[in-house]
Amino acid sequence: MNNFKYLLIALALCSSLLSNLAWGAKDFKVLCFHDIVPEMTATTEPDDVTADNLVNYFSWLKANGYKVISIQDVVTANNGGKPLPDKAIILTFDDGYKSFYTRALPLLKAFNYPATLAIVGSWLDVPENGTVSYAGKPVPRSKFLSLKELKEITNSGLVEIASHTYDLHHGVLGNAQGNDMPALTTFEYNKTTNQYESEEHYLNRIKTDLAKNNAWVKQHTGKAPRIIVWPYGRYNTAGQKIAKDLGMDIAITLDDGENIELQATDSIRRIYLINNPRIDDFVANLREYPPTLERVMHVDLDYVYDKDPIQQEKNLGSLIERVLASGVTTVYLQAFADDDATGVAKSLYFKNNYMPVKADIFSRASWQLKTRAGVKVYAWMPLLAFNPGPEKLRNLDVVQSSDGSKGIGYLRLSPFSERSRQFIKGIYTDLGRYANFEGILIHDDATLSDKEDASAPALQYYAKNWGLPPNIAEITKNPELNEKWYKAKTELLTQFSLEMRDAAQQYRKPISIARNYYAEVALNPQSEEWFAQSIPNGLQNYNWVALMAMPYMEKAENPSQWLNNLVDVTQKHPQASEKLLYELQAKDWRTNKPIPTQELNSWMRAMRIKGIHNFGYYPDDQFTNSPNMQVLKKELSAKAALTAQ
Repeated sequence: MNNFKYLLIALALCSSLLSNLAWGAKDFKVLCFHDIVPEMTATTEPDDVTADNLVNYFSWLKANGYKVISIQDVVTANNGGKPLPDKAIILTFDDGYKSFYTRALPLLKAFNYPATLAIVGSWLDVPENGTVSYAGKPVPRSKFLSLKELKEITNSGLVEIASHTYDLHHGVLGNAQGNDMPALTTFEYNKTTNQYESEEHYLNRIKTDLAKNNAWVKQHTGKAPRIIVWPYGRYNTAGQKIAKDLGMDIAITLDDGENIELQATDSIRRIYLINNPRIDDFVANLREYPPTLERVMHVDLDYVYDKDPIQQEKNLGSLIERVLASGVTTVYLQAFADDDATGVAKSLYFKNNYMPVKADIFSRASWQLKTRAGVKVYAWMPLLAFNPGPEKLRNLDVVQSSDGSKGIGYLRLSPFSERSRQFIKGIYTDLGRYANFEGILIHDDATLSDKEDASAPALQYYAKNWGLPPNIAEITKNPELNEKWYKAKTELLTQFSLEMRDAAQQYRKPISIARNYYAEVALNPQSEEWFAQSIPNGLQNYNWVALMAMPYMEKAENPSQWLNNLVDVTQKHPQASEKLLYELQAKDWRTNKPIPTQELNSWMRAMRIKGIHNFGYYPDDQFTNSPNMQVLKKELSAKAALTAQ
């Protein structure tokens, strides 16, 4: 088995089977099959399904009123034609195995079920007696469809042929440390030149491959594909544009969630069938799922970095073992260096064209955590707090306070300055270009006080875009104008952070987004005026609101009581149970000492008793085992059971 391929499968499965949306009348689900085998053996692959089980699946769908539809049915409904039936299902088969012809096609004919078959041209281009490089190992060409069989499948009238790329269904070198990553979404690293490929080369590589497969499919089936099925489910905005330019307006992913009639067809979601599910497990995939459970470890990459690369690898290995032992689902991983503990990024842990690079290790750490510990990784990034050095800073605009104070204490670039916005956007674009991750955590620097921003670009922005006086004193003395001002700032910070996610998605998609919020904003909604943050606004716009539930930082006299109250207050918000994550503190920064693990444990247990599924902690110190992972994992682990101890 090739670890690269199947660790990607496991990650995709983790997402696709945790959809928490209910079945709706005009929803449709898409099933993803691969090889259909006579029986499961020691040599079969995790995404194989037995022929007997395929018969059981099809029979159950028919007996229970499910309607197997085609991609064309979705297109027709989207164009105002016949609406989709209730309980609609689409069948897809990836990779072009011979078993599709010998085992799947007869069943499709018997049940009169349409399907989509995704073909990798380079594999079928291999001579009949040759071998295909599949998942990093040689596989007999006979395992895949012959060209004659492909033609017969095309002529069946039941199967639409989709592109699965010509030769992008494999890994390429993604960093200097030697990690192979998906070819379609990775800027390839050249060990000889110690350089990443250029954007021009990358885009040309993708376009050339997709165009070649289109021509190949047309040559052998008589029709160019209009559907692209992304290898490993990995794609990005750049790839989507190229595919559309080549006539493939329909794209099938491995993203989680339901498909809704009339949604865009360029990002159709699928359920990945793995481990040859029994019929009850298969049925469970089609039913409503429990809410997603999120457990988070928030990690400083500063602790992993070392000038000695050997020691650095040891540090990373230690972190991976700790994350694996913890049972968390997600790691918020620092992508910027914070040497002076100010929270301001002066250098970054990924290649970029805007800031100094302390070490190009974020992508390595993220990939290792994903593939070895099986967790999702969010890039922990500032939104505004970047200091690229005095020379570059002279050509940027920073947040200024109307009274000359330091505001929240961070040096921040002004989100009202076009040149500062473009600078930050460039950083996030390069994050997506050169790193591999699933989400972004926006740092707690994404705030503006009731005296900010008083920079010249900000004052001009207020007057031009919001119809406000270009003077903060004039704004704040009028209650109506003041409310309009701080609410507009709240929305601007939210929209700017979403724009930065979109910038990263140019090369990596989809990206979830979480944002740190201060507890005061949750406990006292009036404090939106002082922070330009709003919990309802965050719940509406982000995948996760990561609330800093840190009682000692808030100087609470009774930490447990304070946390109890925080949960009671915040859970009243719509979507709080699904999208609000409580980030507990593992260190008392006033004394510079760790919170006792038993106390942190008690907070987590209290949350679980109250029915709170989503929480985590910061910081983690792997070198001092703080908090004590053997103790903490009993409450932190996603597998922790709610039982008395």
